[in-house]
Amino acid sequence: MIATDPGPHVPVSPRTANLAALLRALRAGPLSRTQLATRCGITKAAVSGLVTELSGRGLVRPAGLLAGHGRPSRLVELNAGSACGLALGVEAGRFSAVVTDLEGRVLAERTETADVAALGLHRSMDELGFLAGRVLDGERPVGVTVSVPGLVDSAAAVLRFAPTLRWRDAEIADLVAARLGLAADAVVVDNEANLGAVGESVAGAGAGVRELFYLSGGTGVGGGLVSGGAILRGARGFAGEVGHLPVDPSGERCPCGRVGCLETKAGLNAVLRAAAAPGDPLHDPALGVDGRVGLLKHRVSRGDRRAAAAVSELGFALGVAVVTVADVLDPDVVVLGGYFAALGRWLVEPVRRELSARPLAHEPSCRVEPSPLGTSAALRGAAHLATERLFADPTLVPFRPKPSETTAEAPV
Repeated sequence: MIATDPGPHVPVSPRTANLAALLRALRAGPLSRTQLATRCGITKAAVSGLVTELSGRGLVRPAGLLAGHGRPSRLVELNAGSACGLALGVEAGRFSAVVTDLEGRVLAERTETADVAALGLHRSMDELGFLAGRVLDGERPVGVTVSVPGLVDSAAAVLRFAPTLRWRDAEIADLVAARLGLAADAVVVDNEANLGAVGESVAGAGAGVRELFYLSGGTGVGGGLVSGGAILRGARGFAGEVGHLPVDPSGERCPCGRVGCLETKAGLNAVLRAAAAPGDPLHDPALGVDGRVGLLKHRVSRGDRRAAAAVSELGFALGVAVVTVADVLDPDVVVLGGYFAALGRWLVEPVRRELSARPLAHEPSCRVEPSPLGTSAALRGAAHLATERLFADPTLVPFRPKPSETTAEAPV
């Protein structure tokens, strides 16, 4: 399991740290008290009392017997449905909300199309809070993670700048917490590409991989790196901003002031402009991102020359950018995420060709894969971080002992 930062660090007692260690160990499957003691380096006598407390909080439950020599041992397992995490997504054209259990299974999800920039920050937070209330349906999450497209000061939970939303210094955590009736420290805010990298590491193309670079395609282009099981953020938390890597010295001027940035070639609107004339349904915002990308994919499949040329140019631009990323970061795998994933059939090979043509010859050591999670990767990563808060501190769930659980030796 990826080791990620669930939010602000709050000192915990040794007992709470031991509770957390047991709960994390049970992610691998049912274990006996003896097995838990061995894996976590805690005495069996202490484990018995800790398991009883976790049971009283509803976080673990009986899982049958472990047969073997002598007396069978009682097994205990994670009660994945005992708590939930909430993932919220803000994009230029929509809001998203997903609720998952402690094993990452989706319990509820909703998406709402909107012109987020036109709504402005506070009305957008109202809409996001309303959407969160619908998916939670009265449940109280142990943590909330908000995915946003832009530069995020993750330590302060502040969105410093989001060009596509036209937001600056937005105190997202405070605004979301107020609308959900939660403490601000229960809300984590992060860049969508960072969260996409987490999602891929947990449940996508990077499961089990040590070094992963996630390239996210949307209205803008972003990147996230998971290195040694943690998000690589850089000195100010802004690492991975690959959208402004130069890929075409004679290209268009980017809003950032430079010429030929990756976003001028690979941003969704730029690709759609290259693929179809103004007024074409490809430019209809009512179709949403998935609808327009699906239509583009259909046209390329049917042999539409203009659409195919636009996607071909996209593949070349991504290849140029990925070579730079591979030279600097040397990842095990590069995952093409966001809308790039849907076009992976036509993008992976051009990127691989650019890699293999460079002097450092990253192929075959650096794999290139389309994201199996598609546009949901960031929300999957956000949901994982939301529940990580509980795995860092199980006492976030109240203790409600059952009548039979009055001693440390009570059966679990």
